[in-house]
Amino acid sequence: MPAWAQQPAAAAAADQAIATPGGTGFTLPKAWIRAQAGDTVTTVSAPEGDLTIAIVDVGAAADATAAMAAAWKAWRPAEAVRTPKLVSPRAAKDGWDERPVFSYETSPNEKRFIQGAAMRAGQRWTVMIADGSEATFEKRGAAAALVSQSLCPAGYAKESFAGRTARPLDAARIAQLRAFVETSMKELGVPGASFALTDGKRTFYSTGLGVRELGDPTPVDADTQFMIASNTKGMATLLLARLVDERKLGWEQPVTQVYPQFRLGSAETTSRVLVKHLVCACTGLPRKDFIWLFNTLPTTPASDTFAQLADTQPTSGFGEVFQYNNLMASAAGYVGGHLVHPQWELGRAFDAAMQEKVFRPLGMTATYFDFDQAMKRNWARPHGDAIDGRPVASVANAMLLNRAVFPFRPAGGAWSSANDLIKYVRFELNEGKTDDGRQWVSTKNLLQRRIPNVPTGEDEFYGMGLETEKMGGVEVVHHGGSMGGYKSDIMLVPAAGVGAVLLTNADNGRALLRPFARRLMELLYGGRAEAAGDVRASAARYAGEIEAERKRLTIPADPAAVAKLASAYASPELGGFTVERGGKTGVTFDFPTLGKVPMASRRNDDGTLSFVTLEPTFLGFPMVVDDKDGKRALVVRDSQHEYRFEGRP
Repeated sequence: MPAWAQQPAAAAAADQAIATPGGTGFTLPKAWIRAQAGDTVTTVSAPEGDLTIAIVDVGAAADATAAMAAAWKAWRPAEAVRTPKLVSPRAAKDGWDERPVFSYETSPNEKRFIQGAAMRAGQRWTVMIADGSEATFEKRGAAAALVSQSLCPAGYAKESFAGRTARPLDAARIAQLRAFVETSMKELGVPGASFALTDGKRTFYSTGLGVRELGDPTPVDADTQFMIASNTKGMATLLLARLVDERKLGWEQPVTQVYPQFRLGSAETTSRVLVKHLVCACTGLPRKDFIWLFNTLPTTPASDTFAQLADTQPTSGFGEVFQYNNLMASAAGYVGGHLVHPQWELGRAFDAAMQEKVFRPLGMTATYFDFDQAMKRNWARPHGDAIDGRPVASVANAMLLNRAVFPFRPAGGAWSSANDLIKYVRFELNEGKTDDGRQWVSTKNLLQRRIPNVPTGEDEFYGMGLETEKMGGVEVVHHGGSMGGYKSDIMLVPAAGVGAVLLTNADNGRALLRPFARRLMELLYGGRAEAAGDVRASAARYAGEIEAERKRLTIPADPAAVAKLASAYASPELGGFTVERGGKTGVTFDFPTLGKVPMASRRNDDGTLSFVTLEPTFLGFPMVVDDKDGKRALVVRDSQHEYRFEGRP
């Protein structure tokens, strides 16, 4: 027996660079357990014990499908292997000549995640398979990403820009970046986008591309308004940084000292939360978005943030893992606003504090939280993909959903334009100095927001409303934003003295964000041309996913199943909706925050039945029929929560 097979399984004390017996390198995350099965299978398991990633040295194989079949047989020879529902390509990179992804069907009630990737370097295949609890995958997603992102063939050295001098973004390189965005928009079906570039002195380029709405030739320009979603967070933490400078709070101060009403699920947990924990994504609180997605109106008071947090408990330890929680970020902004205007309602106080402490000093005249103001004139309409794969405007439903974020707007409710948001990026680039040279926020407290708190992947960390990572060994600070029909990103490369903003008006715009950053780095540092291939692979994957889902749906919905539905449903946590029979799909669910959503039916592999949303903004979301003891019910889940809608007469 080889030496590596004799080693007892033990949790890793820290992230460790290791290799499989076949020489494939990867990083074993802290607290995960490594084990071996024979000479070809290496497994790493999450601390909970219900999520495992297997890395199999397959060797020679006829193709990716054969390699995947061989890997399953080597890892679990006695188990019947599921047929993948979709095999989608990914661009060659990181030393791999091929690396398609295998997606597997699971029924909602399984609460199980299964996905694989077959990677070829020369004539040899390595297969990675992740299988286990959906909840644990959600909680440990950053660690799983560390494994997959670090995986590389034996002897491969990752690309490095370290030591290189950034090249100027001259007219020719800007033209290449613009052409990349235009081509990517066509491949992804993104109707409109806007981007801007800055150095430490000025905005040296900004533009709009495409149209504000499909079917309307009105073009997007650099002043077109988009929702910037979670890119609001960085500016909200900038408010906190200014207040630290003013000695109105401290990063290490308990939140209850500055806002005594703050509560989490227990007194012990509450007492441990410092101001910096509100926006570090490191407190162990999972996402809890369904309550505001399903059961929030624009008139819901801002104080609801604190009511929901009082009923929320961590699912992991402080500092243990990255778990993104919008309620905590919302609380951070409202605490800051309260300190500026303690006598005002929380929402009004926050809006005014952001104008006084952030937008106005930075010269940002077109960034605000007023939906009606944003939608009066030059604004980009939201888009998503229909079930037939066509991009369509989804204005009515998407804006109903997007308005539901207003009561939690410090986490993601701002509107801006490329020309205005780039001013904030330039302020970050200049480490707290305004365009006229004033040190408005101290460098120390501005940079405090970039200090790594928890890892989000390989060489990637979350700070406070900002992410930092090493792209080719060069530090990049960035953050993304996602609301219905809007995807955006901000980024700055301090070593190059360059910052950028990208705004899009389609859900598929998500697949352009990371490649845009990659293409910018390629142009700055002469990196390998990988960004375009990533976009093409994402476009093919999106199309394949929709087609695979469409094949499983019954449209119009199964009449017998529709007949058994109640006329209305209600959940204690998520509110209610009514059922309308008829129309093209046979049945529509009418939600307060999603509007009228046409539904299909779907027979799951385990024999259960789901009703599935056909609205582009929320496409493919399942609601599982759970009729027991004569009671009609529908169950919905995010990865770590389950909610039950009970039928009403």
